[in-house]
Amino acid sequence: MRPTVSIFLDFNLPNATTWFYFSFLLAISLFFKFGRLVSMRNWDVITIFLLVPGLMVIQATRPSPVVATPHHAVLQIARTVGQGAGGTLPAGPGAVASAAELATTRDPALMPMYWVWLGYLWLMIGSAYLFCRCLYDLALVQRPALAPNLSFGGLAFLAVAMLSCLIAVAFRPTERETFAPLKVEEVKVPAKPVGPETATLALAREWIEPRWWLNRGSAVTCHLAVVVGLVLIGRRHFQDATAGMAAATFYLMLPYTGMFVGQVHHILPMAMVVWALVVYPWPVLAGFLLGLATGTAYFPALLLPIWIGFYWGRGVGRFVLAFVAAVSATMAAIGLMLWIDGSLEASLQAVRLDPAWQPWKVPHTESFWTGIHAAYRIPVFVAFVVFVLATAVWPWPKNLSQLLALSTAAIIGIQFWYADQGGVYVLWYLPLLVLLVFRPNVADRRPPEINPETDWLTRFRRAVVRTALRSPRAPEPVGPPE
Repeated sequence: MRPTVSIFLDFNLPNATTWFYFSFLLAISLFFKFGRLVSMRNWDVITIFLLVPGLMVIQATRPSPVVATPHHAVLQIARTVGQGAGGTLPAGPGAVASAAELATTRDPALMPMYWVWLGYLWLMIGSAYLFCRCLYDLALVQRPALAPNLSFGGLAFLAVAMLSCLIAVAFRPTERETFAPLKVEEVKVPAKPVGPETATLALAREWIEPRWWLNRGSAVTCHLAVVVGLVLIGRRHFQDATAGMAAATFYLMLPYTGMFVGQVHHILPMAMVVWALVVYPWPVLAGFLLGLATGTAYFPALLLPIWIGFYWGRGVGRFVLAFVAAVSATMAAIGLMLWIDGSLEASLQAVRLDPAWQPWKVPHTESFWTGIHAAYRIPVFVAFVVFVLATAVWPWPKNLSQLLALSTAAIIGIQFWYADQGGVYVLWYLPLLVLLVFRPNVADRRPPEINPETDWLTRFRRAVVRTALRSPRAPEPVGPPE
C-alpha cells in the first residue's frame, strides 16, 4: 500500500492513562455546570473518577501471570498462611508480619507488590467515599434538573462514537486480561475457580472463552443492554430523555467501562439489574430479572431486602415468587449441566472452601486483605450484614431514588470485605452510580398499587379459584320411554 494511503489507517487505540485524561476533560466539558460551581452535580462528575488512579496502579504494577520469583510478596504471605493452617507457624502474627514487611519494603523485587497493595488501599478509601455519598443521597430530596451542556442529538451521536471505540477496544487482541486472576504455580487454585463469579459464570466462561469472538461479543452486548436501559430509565422514570442519554453517554465515557469492556462476568449481572429497574412497575418482571442476575452472580441476592421494602404492600408477594422461581430455575439448569459434566461435587466443594466470601477464613487471593488475619475482616462483614438487613425497613416507605441509593451502597459495601480483588468490581455498581448523578427529584416514584379489578394476576387467580370450587352439576334423571 502506498504511504500516502496507509497513513490514514495508522490508528492506535488509547491506553488507560490517555483514556483517563481524555474522558475526564470531556466529562467536565459536557456535564460541569460552570454557571453553578457549587453544586452536587459538579462534585459528582469529578469524584466519580476517584477510583481510576488505584485501578491504574494495580494494572501497571501487577506481576506477570507467567513469571514468578521465589521472593514474590504474595507467595510469601500465602506460604505463611498455609504453614499456619498446617500447624507449623501461627497464621495470625506471621501473616500480619508479612503484610507489614510488604508495606515497608524497599526491595526492588518486592516493590511492584508494594504498589499493588497501595492501589487496593486507594480503592478502599475511594469506595468508602462513594458509599457515604450514596447514603447522603437519601437526604437529597430536592434535586434541581441540571441539563448537560449538549443536546439530546449531540449526546446520542457521542454515545454511538464512544460505543464504537469500546467495541474496538473489546476486540483488540491482548496478551492477557487486565484484571485476570493471578496464576502462579506455587498457589493452588481449584479446577473451577469461583472467585469473582459463581458457578454459572464459571461454566459460561469455560465454554465461551475459547471462542474469542463470542466472548467479546457477549460482553459488548451486555454493555449495549445497559446503555439502552439507562436511556429508558431516563425517559420513562425520570421523565427526561436527555438525562437518560446523558447517563448512558457518561457510562460509556468513563475509564472503568473501557478497562473491563471485554470481561462479561463484570457486566452481565448488572445488565439484568438495570433492566429490573426499567420494568419496576411490574413486580413479576422485576423479580424475575433480579433472580436471573442472582443466578449468574451471587451479589444481586444481597439487594433482595432493599427491593422487598420497596415493593412492600405493592406486589411484594409476586416479586418474591418470581425471584425464587428464576433463581431456582437457573440453579437447577446449572446443576444439571455440572452433573452432566461430572463436576458438580467439585464445584460445590470449591464454593464451600472458597475464602473470598467467607471472612472467617484467611484469604490466599490478591486483595487488600492479603495476609491480614481474618479477625480484622469479620467486623467489616458483620457491619455489612447489619446494614443490608436494616435496609429492608429503613427508610420506610421507599421511593425510586432511595432504591437506587441503597442498592448502590449495598454493592459498594461488598468491596470492603470481599477478599478476591475487592474494590476492582466497579462495573457491579457503576450504572446505578451514574443514575444517582443524573437523577432528578423522583421522590414520588413508587410501585403502582395493585387494583384488584384491573390486575391481571388477581383476576386470573380468582378465575382459577372459581373453577376449582365450582361443583359439577348432577346429571338430570332420564325417565322411562313412553
